[in-house]
Amino acid sequence: MSEHILTGFGFGPIQAGLFAKEAFQSGNFARIVVAEIDAELIEAVRANKGSYHVNVAKADGIEVLKIDNVELLDPNVEADRKTLLEVLPQSTEIATCLPSVSFYEAGRANSVASLISEGLGHSSAAGTIVYAAENNNHAAEILQEAVGQRIGGQIPRNARFLNTVIGKMSRVVTDPAEIAKLGLETIAPGLERAFLVEQFNRILVSRAQIPDFKPGIEVFIEKDDLLPFEEAKLYGHNAVHSLLGFIGAVKGCTSMTELKDDRAVMQIGRAAFLQESGAALISKYAHLDDELFTEAGFADYAEDLLERMTNPYLGDTVARVVRDAVRKLRIDGRIFGTMRLALEHGIEPKNMALGAMAGIAVLLKNAEENGLPDDMRFGDWRELSETEIERITNWLWTGQEIGYVEQIIRCIRKAGSELESLTGE
Repeated sequence: MSEHILTGFGFGPIQAGLFAKEAFQSGNFARIVVAEIDAELIEAVRANKGSYHVNVAKADGIEVLKIDNVELLDPNVEADRKTLLEVLPQSTEIATCLPSVSFYEAGRANSVASLISEGLGHSSAAGTIVYAAENNNHAAEILQEAVGQRIGGQIPRNARFLNTVIGKMSRVVTDPAEIAKLGLETIAPGLERAFLVEQFNRILVSRAQIPDFKPGIEVFIEKDDLLPFEEAKLYGHNAVHSLLGFIGAVKGCTSMTELKDDRAVMQIGRAAFLQESGAALISKYAHLDDELFTEAGFADYAEDLLERMTNPYLGDTVARVVRDAVRKLRIDGRIFGTMRLALEHGIEPKNMALGAMAGIAVLLKNAEENGLPDDMRFGDWRELSETEIERITNWLWTGQEIGYVEQIIRCIRKAGSELESLTGE
């Protein structure tokens, strides 16, 4: 019997290709509602009677799925807002899929935090799980605090805010030529955009622990402590993905698939994955007795991801992987966070340093776009001195906790000549 209700926030490829898709395919949901502010997208799906398409990239091709009975509502439209506030108190699952946690409080009375707080404040559901799908290890806590502030800290006892580890790569394809080349089905008729997600579906979430309540989405894997797996994604999956993207950008590649047959680059990615990220994470979390944090388990994890990152049917672009370079080069982020983790465990991150050097090269090449100060636009990355590298990293890391700075800068400088040789510069 369909007794669950899903309310989503943000109708991008993860909401469409994971939460709404799983809710629809489960047969457990009476309603699937998503709050979205893109008027063109809303109109196209409504005109298609609540149906949309999602393209799933497999290892051997692309499968097109049709998802039906999805209601898109714009919270800035009064009638839609009213409907949202009628549905939210009944929702058993709520999923936020936004560009970042900073969007939780954007929009004042129509912000995600405000709408969820109103919904939970009048909840009639047997239980409510709020999945925070933003790429932040503490997204659920940040959202819960924002909601709690609006309802006097009185989060209902049958509501849980859960972090997620979503290692499912996805994107929105907007280039008509690429849509035609890959044979993609657009989201809805008249809309020149297509959702493209990979087949991978091993999604980890915090354990809900709501008495006598069973989620309508049944495929997620619950973990008592999600942080180790979040770190495996950040310092493994995300770190190596960025490393390959940055090196690919310096080599002049446009598609991640171009790296698939580049043995030297893929070996750097593999070594960074296994000998640096993996070795450090296994050292840190071996006591959990989880298969992932064993040499064999992490090797399987790495090989699977390296294959998926370069899947020609996913067609991921280098430009997408390296965009927002400043965020990806934070001291606690994917590249430098992994280098720090390795150094904490006595491992020299020489392969990850190649990704860092390539990241700085991308930063310099796109200096204006990245807001790099004029006096740090040094030009040719091959001629950077240790002092110039330090000036750039100091700018990148302003206001952030810093450790192992001297060791990291030395590693980057040493990586310069190898990167130059690798790229043929």
